[in-house]
Amino acid sequence: MRLRHKPWAKDFMVEHPDVVIFEDEKVKDWKEIFGNENPIHVEVGTGKGQFVIGMAKANPDVNYIGIEHFDSVIVSALEKVIEAEKPSNLRLIRGNGANIEDLFTKGELDRLFLNFSDPWPKTRHAKRRLTHAAFLSRYENVLKKDGEIHFKTDNRKLFEYSLVSMSEYGMILKDVSLDLHAQMPEDNIMTEYEEKFSAKGQPIYRLESYFKR
Repeated sequence: MRLRHKPWAKDFMVEHPDVVIFEDEKVKDWKEIFGNENPIHVEVGTGKGQFVIGMAKANPDVNYIGIEHFDSVIVSALEKVIEAEKPSNLRLIRGNGANIEDLFTKGELDRLFLNFSDPWPKTRHAKRRLTHAAFLSRYENVLKKDGEIHFKTDNRKLFEYSLVSMSEYGMILKDVSLDLHAQMPEDNIMTEYEEKFSAKGQPIYRLESYFKR
């Protein structure tokens, strides 16, 4: 996907430190930032923010953080956060999800969302997939003992790969769906990609998983 360069993006983000936190800021206490001890749910690769904003508005007793690596993308999420009147339980991190262990302490998170991640279809790029064992080990470190990963994709091959990867890692799978929208859960918040692909009749694959400890 070719990203449109937005030279004003960084300056715009700097103007909203109450929403956007930069990766190199090395936050030490997320409870202090949110002003409470509510559960923390993180979306890795938040894109334009529709999902994480929707979740924050629907669940005010949960703190949400969206991580996005590209300025030209996260700035769109910021604009939506501003339109939503900046929910107090929502923050954005301009950073790389691969560095999640630098962003959070051990056992700090209650849930991780991986929504419509890049499938990296070539075999030689498998290590870049967000459900590769190398990433799972990082997630295991920052998630609480009973913390969960919720994964959605329109890419069947990535879904099949993720099922195998998580199983081989020793994770427990639950609520595996090969067509999420066939029986749409009432609490399902759709991402921009989900709306696009489901409108075309494309099945959405979803699973929940947790680490056996």
